[in-house]
Amino acid sequence: MAEAFLRHVGGEYFEAFSAGAHPDFQVHPQALETLRRNHVPVDGLAAKSVSTFTGQAFEFVISLCDREKEQPSVMPGADMIYWTFADPALPAEAKAQARAFEDVFRGLERRIRLLIVVNTRRSASALHTSPSQAFSPA
Repeated sequence: MAEAFLRHVGGEYFEAFSAGAHPDFQVHPQALETLRRNHVPVDGLAAKSVSTFTGQAFEFVISLCDREKEQPSVMPGADMIYWTFADPALPAEAKAQARAFEDVFRGLERRIRLLIVVNTRRSASALHTSPSQAFSPA
């Protein structure tokens, strides 16, 4: 969800990629439904492994894992940002799971909008014209 939303609202400022240490075979259906419900395009989203990006340089890596339960991925040379979210797929009951995905989406929305504001102000003051790369391990 972070990759899709960042591309949607901040694509002119960031290139967004997302991957996980142990990704599922597909993007969670409830994640796709949550994005669609919030009018965020889902075309091209796919589950990817962090190893897909080995050797690539990123300015920021935003870890979304629950740091108490998982070891976040680290990309050498990138500024690490930790946004801890509980796994929204854990609730077994459908309504609780939908609510959990919506809660995570709202949290991502707030943080991503703040990241864009802070980064664009910083970039404008440094006359930095190329987009930043942001990577969020799931």
